[in-house]
Amino acid sequence: MDLQLARHSAIITGGASGIGLATANAFASEGCSVAIWDLSPDVETIAAGIAKTHGVNAIGLKVDAVDLAAVQRAFELTLARFNTVEHVVHCAATGSKKFGFPFTNLEPADWPRTLEINIMGMVNIAHAATEAMMRAKQGTFVFLASVAGQIGSQTDPPYSASKAANINFAQCMAKDLARHGIRVNTVCPGMVQSPLNRSVWQAWHDQTPEAERLSYDAWAEQKIKTVVPLGRWQTADDIAAMIVFLSSEKTRQVTGQTINVDGGFVMHW
Repeated sequence: MDLQLARHSAIITGGASGIGLATANAFASEGCSVAIWDLSPDVETIAAGIAKTHGVNAIGLKVDAVDLAAVQRAFELTLARFNTVEHVVHCAATGSKKFGFPFTNLEPADWPRTLEINIMGMVNIAHAATEAMMRAKQGTFVFLASVAGQIGSQTDPPYSASKAANINFAQCMAKDLARHGIRVNTVCPGMVQSPLNRSVWQAWHDQTPEAERLSYDAWAEQKIKTVVPLGRWQTADDIAAMIVFLSSEKTRQVTGQTINVDGGFVMHW
């Protein structure tokens, strides 16, 4: 499908791996220029690979989303390179890296870093990009949240709470920016094999009695069969396809929405 994104430009935070990288490739495959913002030391090399593979303009910038000044500088550099930025996708996030069931397994000190990255990172990105989009009277934001932000997932309460905040703030933004022609939506993955998902298993594994422990594959298969009606993993490419679709004119009437790509996970609840 031609999503008419050629000659557009997109910023993807957390774009050096996982869903962010899949999203960068999906935009590039549509002929869209991409700016990858990530803390990875390989971000420039990864961007160069995307440029070579898809024949598009691509840059990689090392950016910490919680550093507002760094985010603002990165946006200015990106705008100078591309002249316009039509699309912003925020994928950068973290979990507490501890097993949070029950929540008393955690201490209050386990919360701030996750909230800072997942909430204030989103806020910084929004503030850095919005003024230019308002001047252009067009643009899209897509924020990566999680089904954990809708169902109160107990495995990592700080992560779940932060993703609920992502969904809520995206709706606030959508209401504020609609009159400027800017659309804002949230995509919620379900079960994706990723470093973040594996860290949830690791936290569970480390605090579980040895006789009850499962390998990552066994734990994941059991969970998929239990909670996902379609009975299979979602992939990074599945999520990226929805993100890029929501960024296109095919969805010009869609804003303030939370779209689940979860194999029916939330329906199950």
